[in-house]
Amino acid sequence: MSKSNGIRPAVMGPVSRPPRARIVEVVVWLGVMGALLSMTACTPLDDAMVAIFGRSMRDQASFDPYENNPMNAPGESVPFAAGNLPARPGEWNIGQPEGLEDVPPPFTQADNLDMAEVVMTLENPVEPTEASIARGEELFLRFCAPCHGPNGVGVTGYIILAGYPPYSLISERVQEFPDGLLYGMIRMGRGNMPAYGHRITHFDRWNVVNYLRVLQGVAVPPSEAGGTVDQTGGASSDAGGASSN
Repeated sequence: MSKSNGIRPAVMGPVSRPPRARIVEVVVWLGVMGALLSMTACTPLDDAMVAIFGRSMRDQASFDPYENNPMNAPGESVPFAAGNLPARPGEWNIGQPEGLEDVPPPFTQADNLDMAEVVMTLENPVEPTEASIARGEELFLRFCAPCHGPNGVGVTGYIILAGYPPYSLISERVQEFPDGLLYGMIRMGRGNMPAYGHRITHFDRWNVVNYLRVLQGVAVPPSEAGGTVDQTGGASSDAGGASSN
């Protein structure tokens, strides 16, 4: 009978594959699964929906970022309010359904650049009263002065030192812009100017326009004229409504 030498025989376990072989196996498996999904997932199902209903979820109407086109809500619905369209001047929209009946038509920044009729013919619904001009001045100094300067001449803008080109709002060219175009520029932007429609509400944009007219010298403040501002440069009397030149 032989004696044991004290060495236990080696136990053979499962042979492990090299890491590279396992990586190749995983890649192949993922490729096969991807091919199967592509054959059975959205595209064939969408093609079937097109054959049945005549339209595809891949062909949808979309809006550009910050396009901000307001759309009327369906009848008998209660829309969520963005706060941009209160029912009338001097009111604040804090979540109630938007009450503005005369909703401005949708337009884009390209319409401002092209001076399209949709913006050139917008009528200013806000009377240039003392309150409107005061509100417009507050917003002008908050949003417009950083680029155009507190006096609107452009070179006094706070960002000019950063290399931005000045743009004067009191030049003769801008004075000839109709109120609607100025409103459109505030709402949708123009050129290097970004849109402020998401920060300045509908009637406040018109307040800024009214203040800008005073800043340009096109209109006289009611406190100096004794009545409501006449946008042609005069003012109507509170008593008789006659305009003075």
